[in-house]
Amino acid sequence: MRKSVVAIVGRPNVGKSTIFNRLVGERISIVEDIPGVTRDRIYAEAEWLNHTFSLIDTGGIEIGDEPLLVQMRQQAEIAIDEADVIIFLVNGREGITAADEEVAKLLYKSNKPIVLGVNKVDNPEMRDAIYEFYSLGFGEPYPISGAHGLGLGDLLDKVVSYFPEAADEDQDEDTIYFSVIGRPNVGKSSLVNAILNEERVIVSNIEGTTRDAIDSRFTKDGQDYVIIDTAGMRKRGKIYESVEKYSVLRALKAIERSDVVLVLLDAETGIREQDKKIAGYAHDAGRAIIIVVNKWDTVKATEKSMDEFEKQIRAHFQFLDYAPIVFLSAKTKKRLHTLLPVIRNASENHAKRIPTNVLNDVIMDALAMNPTPTYKGKRLKILYATQVSVKPPTFAVFVNDPELMHFSYQRFLENQIRNAFGFEGTPIKILTRKRQ
Repeated sequence: MRKSVVAIVGRPNVGKSTIFNRLVGERISIVEDIPGVTRDRIYAEAEWLNHTFSLIDTGGIEIGDEPLLVQMRQQAEIAIDEADVIIFLVNGREGITAADEEVAKLLYKSNKPIVLGVNKVDNPEMRDAIYEFYSLGFGEPYPISGAHGLGLGDLLDKVVSYFPEAADEDQDEDTIYFSVIGRPNVGKSSLVNAILNEERVIVSNIEGTTRDAIDSRFTKDGQDYVIIDTAGMRKRGKIYESVEKYSVLRALKAIERSDVVLVLLDAETGIREQDKKIAGYAHDAGRAIIIVVNKWDTVKATEKSMDEFEKQIRAHFQFLDYAPIVFLSAKTKKRLHTLLPVIRNASENHAKRIPTNVLNDVIMDALAMNPTPTYKGKRLKILYATQVSVKPPTFAVFVNDPELMHFSYQRFLENQIRNAFGFEGTPIKILTRKRQ
């Protein structure tokens, strides 16, 4: 089931980021513990009353030196386009401002559920100040305090009341769902069109759960595929294309529904920081990932140049060391035929299950090769391991004391599992558990 998307919208300095951090349960600006990834987090998962949803902080988006009103309008339009529910945040201490009214005008046209939050209402004496906000036309204002966490429960009760009751999108387990993500102008639309035109066996266009997007279904060599539209082919995209950070928002919901994510790079312009930021979201979501280098026809494609480019990719994307790399040209369709077999292999690995007895044979061989470390006089003992889930493959390793499992040894075990079973294209997770 696709998670609902909630956006926090409002003029600057009403406390959007404070509310965002409060709702996701931690202070987030730049948070990442994986080497090679640092990115501004304007998106996170939050949970309320057994509802998990995606939260967008428009306050985390900067747009250079453009006029304030233009910035505010762009932020609101992005949220309107992407969100299922919008939290419209205002400042209870300052009352209604002209800027609040400008945001309200944009939200009137959205036909989306709007929940009005009046922030910085820190004590009961200020409650009367909220009544003027009824005039904005969004129903009951909810007095809250981001700094102290007051009133957020009532606000979230209203937000989740707009969520769908149940999933309406049971994906076919035998069909591979994949999406193409990347920064603007790397050729996402061109690659999607090239794949579909190349196969010439489109079965149907099916409505996706991502609003206004159409997923394209086709069959190749007996395998059914669905391309999830992230390239904005059917949506206006000027705002997204003009501001690179917004390209992340387009990719988020598609990643959620994908088995495999193609991270598209531009061979002409090379690797940019934004490429790593966008790829990081797919990695965090646990999806199978393939790095696709487009526009390879514009490069003097000798074996040496391909090797050199691959070394650059591995250096910049250390956290995607499991991802295969495909070089192609969407424009000329050169090497395009190599892509679908790699997608199929990554999808199979993403859903692969390893029998417990076979897994433990590999773990025991790993222990014999590299005995467990000691810490403060205590040695880590690995008792047994089992696979607990797929997509991505996740393994529980039961030990005498989880505190003794050092990151480096966990990485060693992951490498041994990969050496034994492949898992090319997919992340794998190792959970350390104490045997009860």
